[in-house]
Amino acid sequence: MKIAVLDDFLGVVPTLDAWRMLDGHSVTVFRDPLTDVDELGSRLGEFEALVLSRERTKITASLLDRLPNLRIVSQTGVIPHIDVPACTQRGVLVCTSRTGPSYTTAELTWGLILASMRHIPQEAVALRAGRWQTRFGRGLRGQTLGVFGFGWIGSLVASYGRAFDMRVLVWGRAGSLGRAREAGYEVATDQRSFFATSDIVTLHLRMLPETDGIVTAADLAAMKSDALFVNTSRAALVEPGALLAALRAGRPGHAALDVYDAEPVIGAHDPLVSMDNVVCSPHVGYVTRDRFETMFGSAFEQVLAFDRGAPVNVVNRELLVG
Repeated sequence: MKIAVLDDFLGVVPTLDAWRMLDGHSVTVFRDPLTDVDELGSRLGEFEALVLSRERTKITASLLDRLPNLRIVSQTGVIPHIDVPACTQRGVLVCTSRTGPSYTTAELTWGLILASMRHIPQEAVALRAGRWQTRFGRGLRGQTLGVFGFGWIGSLVASYGRAFDMRVLVWGRAGSLGRAREAGYEVATDQRSFFATSDIVTLHLRMLPETDGIVTAADLAAMKSDALFVNTSRAALVEPGALLAALRAGRPGHAALDVYDAEPVIGAHDPLVSMDNVVCSPHVGYVTRDRFETMFGSAFEQVLAFDRGAPVNVVNRELLVG
């Protein structure tokens, strides 16, 4: 098969052990992201299979019309960027799987929390410039950690909070609240009080139509002036423009981010990355070799299973009927 692997920003996919799974196939890796439909169509028109990295490239009906040879789109994780009905109409199989909890994202969440609470990036810059101890930090013990979403990652983050001897408060949909209660965690009475009570709020929600903009400007305004807002999930979980406005208004006082409205953020074009009260990383929550091996290994296996005539993890299963 002719296979395209998209948006390998780091250029590391061919170095993975999983890469050997594609021996015998014609595989092209693209590092630079494209958003223009005509350019994408020109680039990808010859390929039978696309392997995607997260939600970096949108698969729309307009793009599909430019891909006459496409037979399968494969990736892991959620697929809000793929027009599944359009794929089905054109006979293109969509395959995705969940590959277990992302320990790496949970770990990065805590890296950002510690970096922000203790001002580690700022102090490192000051030390390099010849200065010594420029600001107070804040400890974690006894602080209230608000975990919004108690799925795989949220439950991990909550358990790490316990290890830091923090009060852990959970909010989310009914499923999250039920799982949190069963695990012995305190559950907030409502969303507004959750934001108002927490010293740190961290988001761990899937990006779905019902979670788009679920964090509102009013929620952020309810936070304490010294509180920290953390997002390692998806930027669109927050009402557009609300976080920037809230930080400028001083509630919350700080943020730590791994996700942005428009990625990649090149040339620091997002104003959030230039704010002194925001600690930023370039969407690296899942960017570790072990996580990439798991993700791309699963995505490659889906392509190979399709090539063998026994597709797995199919989203639009109606194409398999008959």
